[in-house]
Amino acid sequence: MNAGWVAAGVRARGLARRQLGRDGARDLAASDSLAAALGTLAHTTYGSEVRTEMDLASAERAVFATLLWHMRILAGWGPPLGSGPLRLLATGFEVANVTGQLARIGGQNTPSPYALGSMGTAWPAISEAQTAAEVRVALASSSWGDPGGEDLATVRLALLLGWARRVLDGVPGAADWAISGSALVLCRVLMADAFAALGTSARRDAHHLLGSGWQEASSPGELARHVPRAAAKVLEAASGPDDLWRAEALWWSNLEASGAALAARSTLDASSSVGVVGLLAVDAWRTRAALQIAARGGGDMVELFDAMA
Repeated sequence: MNAGWVAAGVRARGLARRQLGRDGARDLAASDSLAAALGTLAHTTYGSEVRTEMDLASAERAVFATLLWHMRILAGWGPPLGSGPLRLLATGFEVANVTGQLARIGGQNTPSPYALGSMGTAWPAISEAQTAAEVRVALASSSWGDPGGEDLATVRLALLLGWARRVLDGVPGAADWAISGSALVLCRVLMADAFAALGTSARRDAHHLLGSGWQEASSPGELARHVPRAAAKVLEAASGPDDLWRAEALWWSNLEASGAALAARSTLDASSSVGVVGLLAVDAWRTRAALQIAARGGGDMVELFDAMA
């Protein structure tokens, strides 16, 4: 048993006990305004990032910034050369930063980048990029590799599927998360009739994660028949674009169940810390959903939260 992972595991379990939880998030969703919800949230584990005067987009970002900070803490407690699994999970925040940078270059208003610290790989160079071409060059010279294009859709898909492939190959206990998550990405692409936006690297990673049959699918049902069982069970919850949210909610539910099983392991190792990160991610997702409901007036709308989370 590695002493670093024991230390990280003890810290992780402490963080897990500070989750808002389903009941706490539901109470938050019942708030009659976003300001009221943020006033409550300011006294929780999210309070270091949340401010009561925030708009919804800023509050959602603050919730996930809290998650990233906790992941950075756990990586710091882990073995000096062994906390790779936590860094791989945190790569999703670099995806958000890179795609946000591309959006800003394209003239869109986007939230400020996440503070990655040592979790960043390509981000330091990309943060200085002034054009989409410079973003692509920086990615190509990093561990991400060439995304196959410089438009936002192509880059986003390449990074999302590349992240899933990294998690599959390098994060113990998280294979089903990566496989089913990548299937959801492809399902959204399929429903948008946007397979053309998949560059060479995205297609390669999709094959690595899901096999090759997905290319022949024309509906979520067909896609479910051509992917591994873990992904098929998630996709079967959606029959079309209007209820894809059901599949996404099931993905989060599965993540919570498997994360809890990993976190409860008697041996404090990398996978037990990975499990806690999964639980913290679910808590952040559920908290964001609660804020969205509160911003719409809460009250009877809390039933939407029950259906979703």
